[in-house]
Amino acid sequence: MRNILVIEDSPMVLKILDHLFRQESGLQPVFCASLGEAQIMLESAASLFFAAIVDLHLPDAPNGESVDLVMQYQLPCIVLSGSYNEQRRDELLLKGVVDYVLKESQHSYEYAFRLLHRLESNSLVKILVAEDSLAARQYIRHILTPHRYQIIEACDGDEALRTLQAQPDIDLLVVDHRMPGISGFDLVKLLRQKMKRNDLIIIGLSADAKGSLSAKFIKHGADDFLRKPFCPEELNCRVMSTLERRDLMRALKQAAQFDALTGLNNRRAFYEQGLQQLKHAQRAGQQLSVAMLDLDFFKRINDQHGHASGDSALVVFARAFAAAVPDALLGRLGGEEFALLSQQTADELAQTLDRLRQHCASLHYAAGAPPLSFSAGVYQGAPDDLESLLHQADLRLYQAKHQGRGLTVWQ
Repeated sequence: MRNILVIEDSPMVLKILDHLFRQESGLQPVFCASLGEAQIMLESAASLFFAAIVDLHLPDAPNGESVDLVMQYQLPCIVLSGSYNEQRRDELLLKGVVDYVLKESQHSYEYAFRLLHRLESNSLVKILVAEDSLAARQYIRHILTPHRYQIIEACDGDEALRTLQAQPDIDLLVVDHRMPGISGFDLVKLLRQKMKRNDLIIIGLSADAKGSLSAKFIKHGADDFLRKPFCPEELNCRVMSTLERRDLMRALKQAAQFDALTGLNNRRAFYEQGLQQLKHAQRAGQQLSVAMLDLDFFKRINDQHGHASGDSALVVFARAFAAAVPDALLGRLGGEEFALLSQQTADELAQTLDRLRQHCASLHYAAGAPPLSFSAGVYQGAPDDLESLLHQADLRLYQAKHQGRGLTVWQ
């Protein structure tokens, strides 16, 4: 739970914010209606707050004194204002507030909550700033630091390349066009030969007046482009937008690859990865073992104890399954059907599954439900065709069911 200090005196704005906070289980607001209340709160409990949403104009703080108060305690500060003043906005952003948000509409308040959520995840985001100008690097660092990013600097393209090689977990590169050694443009082309867009976000910078430069950067792999000089808001918005797009793409990939209930590979992902492992085994001249598994009497669990109990059985089994064979490729193919691809021999794999079965019998997944049990068929053979291997394992699974369930057939 994150505590958010809200300094605001408008009943209407407070009503909107309270409504939005009620929809956020991970954010807990503490409301203060004046500078005096906020001062008492921060003096006694500043360390308990994650961030602050602050009204720029209060009856006892008409000139932004509430912002100065919050900044003294080094809290990320999102400023709300009922009127727009460009000079005041620039002053606040250079002072280090997270952002300056106008009280214009519901969308404005929702944007403030987007900022709060980004602050939660930004501490894990690494940004490399490749810029030969020390003043420019310091300016960019000053803009991005209030958002809690991890900032790394490089003074030219060569140093940027070395840094990216040493720290492959860097999320975003802000790169200037003209630098000594490898230029920013050449660095983008080089990086995109090795790294996909979801692996590294790239934002190009340039003071060059050529209108075609931004198109060249993006065509050769940059995700976005900014022309110097730029205002702090523009850089922050571009960085946040590109990170949100990346996170959305990763979420879509996650949904396409993994079963939503158990977290195991879904059928499509299992087959795609299985085919890759088969090709590798063919080149190495190795045999592989496959297994098909079914939870026993799963329909009875659903019918007699409810579908929530059935879901719980699937989740509990999947966790035990993954722990029992950590080096194998696992998948939920649908319903109560699971599959496995392993480098173990059929004999070894059958013994592993027998131990898993004994462990499953002791697991609790629903009140009054029968012990968790499964049947399995195992087959070992040359990795010629995944469908054929799985078919052979499925035949043995059928034998296990025919022989009374709760056992593994592998011969």
